[in-house]
Amino acid sequence: MARADAMAPGGRAPRPLWSLGLFRSELVITFRRWRTLALLGVLAAVPVLVGIAVRIETGDGSSVGGGGGGGGEGPAFIAQVTNNGLFLVFTALAATLPFFLPMAVGVVAGDALAGEANAGTLRYLLVAPAGRTRLLLTKYATIMAFCLAATLVVALSALAVGALLFPLGDLTTISGTRIGFAEGLGRALLIALAVAASLTGIAALGLFVSTLTNSGIAAMATTVGLLITVQILDQIPQLDALHPYFFSHYWLSFADLMREPVYWDDLARNLGLQGLYAAVFGSAAWARFTAKDITA
Repeated sequence: MARADAMAPGGRAPRPLWSLGLFRSELVITFRRWRTLALLGVLAAVPVLVGIAVRIETGDGSSVGGGGGGGGEGPAFIAQVTNNGLFLVFTALAATLPFFLPMAVGVVAGDALAGEANAGTLRYLLVAPAGRTRLLLTKYATIMAFCLAATLVVALSALAVGALLFPLGDLTTISGTRIGFAEGLGRALLIALAVAASLTGIAALGLFVSTLTNSGIAAMATTVGLLITVQILDQIPQLDALHPYFFSHYWLSFADLMREPVYWDDLARNLGLQGLYAAVFGSAAWARFTAKDITA
């Protein structure tokens, strides 16, 4: 696809409006791809399937898990879905965060630069005097926009399904206190933002991998493979000392936003860890990309 809109005329230095135009162009191209739309469609379908499954299982009046309370089964919050449809938002995010959401981000991030190189459009982008650093930052900003969009797709789909299949109203926090529905919606938004922020590390990792190859498929497969590997390592007891340094270790800490008062320790650790991964792999991506010989 021609990227003439990404070029600045002559040899003049890029202006801020040019950068916004490049970012807008990247957003449009990313969200128009059939692959991106398919990923968002799959993410939107997960809450639908979870909601229908819970509705069917509890159709006879039993609780989730077959009458035993189900408190320890399934994703977090799932036992509360039948009491309040808003809990389907929390359940869907807990179900998609370990794999589906980061996998989608890994696909988009891995293809960010490698896909351009494979399609032969990367050189055209670099013809403009924007500089490789500006292009790299634009790519990362686009990936982060996808992180937010993907998370909101899951949350909004779950909210719609929860409202259709289950009652809505005041809800009980993990601490046992009652909060109003409006406050519950506010916490759902905060949880969605926390989940999106949790994907910062895998986004930077995927972008770095994308600088290492000219094959979009290889970059996507490598990023998803690293995601699966880290998830497996995080479950091995013998590596307990390393677990706090894995980018996925504190992902489910968003549940602490449903406590009263909110327990911030693990949330802060998660955000700090994601920031560290973003800094390390973002710097590595910059070092690699600025020194890379672009031949495609």
